[in-house]
Amino acid sequence: MYKVVVLTDPDTAHGFRLAGVDVHEAKDGDEARREISRLLEDDSTGILAVNEGFLTSVDERIQKRIETTYRPIVVSLPIKEKLGAVGERRAFLAKLVHRAVGFDVTLKGQ
Repeated sequence: MYKVVVLTDPDTAHGFRLAGVDVHEAKDGDEARREISRLLEDDSTGILAVNEGFLTSVDERIQKRIETTYRPIVVSLPIKEKLGAVGERRAFLAKLVHRAVGFDVTLKGQ
């Protein structure tokens, strides 16, 4: 069985952990690039959701691999600065979590 893996910054990692997905954290683009390469090689990864800011930092070779591979499926998670108000962010993240795990999770917090 394949797993859903999220690669994101430390600020948003906790919410995804609460949803029960496998979460990997990266502090910057360089760290994220190394982790993306490693996760693309991991045979147990079915869906790899990556913080949008991290995907913009990958080199051409990794981008080509993402575009041509059938597994894992790589999806972009919009960064919070682009999502608007807190309520919109919360609703969007809840929708992503629902798609990933198949049920609604109430996201509480600030």
